[in-house]
Amino acid sequence: LCSQTLLDYGTEEQKTSYLPGMAKGDIIGAFALTEPEAGSDAGSLKTAALKKGNGYILNGQKRYITNAPFADVFLVMARTDPKSIGSEGVSAFLVDSKTPGIEVEEPPKMLGQKGSLACEVNFKDVFVSTEGLVGGVEGNGLKAALRGINHARTHVAATCVGQAIRLINEMIPFALNRKQFDVALADMPTIQNMIADSYTDMNAAKSMTLEAARLFDLGSIPSLEISSAKYFASEMVSRVADNALQILGGAGYMEDNVITRMYRDTRLFRLYEGTSQIQQRTIARALVKKQREK
Repeated sequence: LCSQTLLDYGTEEQKTSYLPGMAKGDIIGAFALTEPEAGSDAGSLKTAALKKGNGYILNGQKRYITNAPFADVFLVMARTDPKSIGSEGVSAFLVDSKTPGIEVEEPPKMLGQKGSLACEVNFKDVFVSTEGLVGGVEGNGLKAALRGINHARTHVAATCVGQAIRLINEMIPFALNRKQFDVALADMPTIQNMIADSYTDMNAAKSMTLEAARLFDLGSIPSLEISSAKYFASEMVSRVADNALQILGGAGYMEDNVITRMYRDTRLFRLYEGTSQIQQRTIARALVKKQREK
């Protein structure tokens, strides 16, 4: 999220300062867009960045910020024009995590994704110099954020495909070894149907993801294909996780196996980097727009 935004919208100095370290893992970035009242509707964010001297004063609260406890830099979207509405007047800032006035709250307990910490971050009278304004231009904040989000949505789709493959590789050996009524589960038609559906779903999502990535590599931003892949793949992996748990039966509901963890973890993919409902809206609007322009 942070590196892609900088790659496309940062100044040369910003790219030189952060991208090599991010690529090597020496610099950890935290993408700070979501707020208590601004989730899917990012244009309603209230965090303010008011001009003062040779910089800006940031005030506001961010929510569900991944990597916040150990971030070296925050990429913060804030409103530089207090009179603006929606996406207009929102700018992006690089804020050193050690800057006075930043408070990272304790990470909340989550349903899954235990290895990822997503916290609330408070910015109180945080000073950011003009060098921290991404691209050196005000008003590009949400456009820059969406560039990073589109890249991340492609990654999410690929992650969903990978996790579906792992789930399928877990369910089949179990179905082969588990017998009921003197028959292996893998030889029962109803179980075979779930295995077949899972593999077919995974293969479809894989093809969609690879096509989105191929178009991305050509230099354009294939928003329609990205949203389609992210939407289908995130819904798909939840279906596959449910099939895996169903095949394992009671064993799948116990905490001592990977299926249980993945069942919880995969649920998040339908929420972050744009909910399934946001992807549906994006897809439909793009198709309607294409038809109108004919």
